[in-house]
Amino acid sequence: MLTINNNSNYIRKELTAELLRAFFQDKLPEEIDRLPIRLNPRTEQSMRCCIYKDRAMTRYRIMALLGIRIETGDDEYKPLSGFLQEALERENTDGPPLTVLPGACSSCEKTAYKVTDNCRGCLARPCITNCPFNAVEIIGGRAVINKEACRNCGKCKDECPFNAIIRTSVPCEDNCPAGAVTRGPGGQMRIDSEKCISCGRCTRSCPFGAVMERSHIIDVAEVLRNGTPAAAMIAPSVIGQFPGSLGQLISALRTAGFETVLDVASGAEKTAELEAIEFSRLAEHGKKLLATSCCPSWVNAAQKHIPEITEYLSETRTPLYYTSEEAEKLSPGAVKVFIGPCTAKKAEALRDGSADYVLSFEELGALLIARSIDVNDCADSHFDNPEGEFPAKAFAASGGVAAAVERKMTAEAKRRLKLLTVNGLSKKNINLLKAAAAGKLDCSMIEVMSCEGGCICGPGVISNPKVARKKLDEYSRDSA
Repeated sequence: MLTINNNSNYIRKELTAELLRAFFQDKLPEEIDRLPIRLNPRTEQSMRCCIYKDRAMTRYRIMALLGIRIETGDDEYKPLSGFLQEALERENTDGPPLTVLPGACSSCEKTAYKVTDNCRGCLARPCITNCPFNAVEIIGGRAVINKEACRNCGKCKDECPFNAIIRTSVPCEDNCPAGAVTRGPGGQMRIDSEKCISCGRCTRSCPFGAVMERSHIIDVAEVLRNGTPAAAMIAPSVIGQFPGSLGQLISALRTAGFETVLDVASGAEKTAELEAIEFSRLAEHGKKLLATSCCPSWVNAAQKHIPEITEYLSETRTPLYYTSEEAEKLSPGAVKVFIGPCTAKKAEALRDGSADYVLSFEELGALLIARSIDVNDCADSHFDNPEGEFPAKAFAASGGVAAAVERKMTAEAKRRLKLLTVNGLSKKNINLLKAAAAGKLDCSMIEVMSCEGGCICGPGVISNPKVARKKLDEYSRDSA
């Protein structure tokens, strides 16, 4: 997948901040239709075929930031100001959390192996002798791959001593663990919502930025501008995402207009405690293993692609759910906003009402920029609920959920614990989980994280995952 440091991300962040600046200055209704032109002036070199396509893509990006599902909601005669009005009048955003930008997809060639000019037509010809499908031959003194016979096994690439064979890929297809990315007419990308698990990996992998989340940012901005009581629920993965201390970020959120700020790690403690109890009672319910259920993308994958494992999914609710209960007690009736790195949380919030809106860390960063709030300039503050202890903070990294649950187990339960940690969903790991459900693996508990590395590697992060992991470990040690 692409790293955080790329031009597509910069464009999206800049656009989000521009949109919010105009919104809080009460200028957005009259400026929104001019934004594509102002951000793509004729004096600048176009990134696509022409400046007019750049402007069209900016229009579609703005629609996604307004929460519009472009596949079904696009009306080319409707101005952006009309979509803005629609966004401000709706009660909620339903449907799939991801949308594809028309025309942004480059219609990448199908995944295949190709011979480059590095081929020397050598005497050994291991590409030919090791191909199990007889798909390679020498023509004109160099290797040629017969596309009709090739099965993309990659054996020729592995064997070539000159590294003359390369694999061309379709990033969105390669990185989708659920096979939900398909091709429409002309090779344009489509997302099959029946298969999609809302992991957001396609948003991180497409070099053309052809997939975006349907944002809640305007909905939240409207709540804050109106002074409606709002509660921010911050995921444990926030550690290392912003400059300054966690206490300063809490103050920044209050300055932005949130009345209450809660630590979702507090809910994670309850999740860990209840899953430990659930594990100790497995035998009573005739179950052989327990699979953690705090990752909504993993739960989606289980329900859609591994139905045989759903009976082993933990019945304990997620940290967000329990934090939402705390928010309701502290600020009854307040608008609840979850802030984290996860696309699938939108689907979870819609399903069980644990949050009214969901923002990514990237969107929160744009909000703070638009409000001219520098975290480093804020005083330290505290959460309104009890802050979660360090094992619960570690929910943000792969292995952290199981470690927190194990700490809550009885000595007898720990003796029965045989842990399988699945660090990132992939086609290979989905098959591994099917084997576990069939009883072919010796395990009694499974922790699954959809994103490799855990939540600190989610699609909505703004910090380098390695840096974030280091800061999370430091924070956990200090807390301990």
